Amino acid sequence: MRETYRYLTDIFTTLVDLNWRCSLFVFVMAYAITWLFFGAIWYLIAYLRGDLDHLEDETWTPCVNNVNGFISAFLFSIETETTIGYGHRVITDQCPVGTMLLLLQAILGSMVNAFMVGCMFVKISQPNKRAETLVFSKNAVISLRDDRLCLMFRVGDLRSSHIVGANMRAKLIKSKQTQEGEFIPLDQTDISVGFETGDDRLFLVSPLVISHEIDCRSPFWDMSQGQLEKDDFEMVVILEGMVEATGMTCQARSSYLADEVQWGHRFSPMMSLAEGFFDIDYGAFHQTFEVDTPSCSAHELSLAAARLEAHLYWSISSKLDEEKWEGSSLTNQSGKQLDNGKGGVVGPVSFIVGEITGIEEQSGPGELNGSVTTDQSESEA
Repeated sequence: MRETYRYLTDIFTTLVDLNWRCSLFVFVMAYAITWLFFGAIWYLIAYLRGDLDHLEDETWTPCVNNVNGFISAFLFSIETETTIGYGHRVITDQCPVGTMLLLLQAILGSMVNAFMVGCMFVKISQPNKRAETLVFSKNAVISLRDDRLCLMFRVGDLRSSHIVGANMRAKLIKSKQTQEGEFIPLDQTDISVGFETGDDRLFLVSPLVISHEIDCRSPFWDMSQGQLEKDDFEMVVILEGMVEATGMTCQARSSYLADEVQWGHRFSPMMSLAEGFFDIDYGAFHQTFEVDTPSCSAHELSLAAARLEAHLYWSISSKLDEEKWEGSSLTNQSGKQLDNGKGGVVGPVSFIVGEITGIEEQSGPGELNGSVTTDQSESEA
């Protein structure tokens, strides 16, 4: 009951949100009820004044001329409220109550006109139909883009008129349990589609592929292909903008369930250059094709790439050290090769010849040999 009362407190929005069948019914009934209500009052005035008993008396001045029953009173009510204009039936100046009722009906009739016409105008001018020409792909895809795992979907505008200031938002809706044990059945998480870089602001002159990079801030960071097939979630995408023709805000929404996200797919091209302009084939709007994509999560892919990079770095560094070590023979001032006392060449690659010379000037050859050997041992450790 309390929820119903809240709807009635905002009766204008409630009427605008009704479907067309209910709206037309309310529109007709609003006028019919006011006409019948005031028609009954006009008939009651004529009955109480005795006008119905003096229909043939030409010396009697009624409240309303030629009102001889409820039907004629109802017609007079319609003529008054719709301002059609009086003809055969007209109010006389001998009825103060009728004059007050006439003013009241004129005011209330204007209010009903303003309210109902306003509701119908807002309902007609709503940009809901404009949103139907904004289309989303049937499926979302996950594949590599610029060596990064990305979740992508396609959006397009079928009309030639543009959506002004179009921007895209996306949210992931799924159940969640907090660390304290609280269960949230419909937890909403923002999905970045370029808010930081401005890529969420669109210019829809042609169909666009919206991309969400799966990084450490993404809710899909730890989701692999196997987990995607078992998971239960819904990704809601929202496109908002202003209709160029009317200036009203338009919003188009779509959603993708877990089984509507295709792992290892990419959208088929739908634009081709023909005679100096691009030809768009909307028949390929929903088409995708398979591409080679790792089945692991973006987190695992990032760790594997980091391990590979570290392995390559140390392999290349070791190789360079070996080449430099083998190609350089550190000698003392007498031209003899320095060794570590075990018959091997001493000194790491990081030793600089200038530093060795400076040390040799302050100490003897034996001390230099010992310091270099110690440095090599520390380097090997």
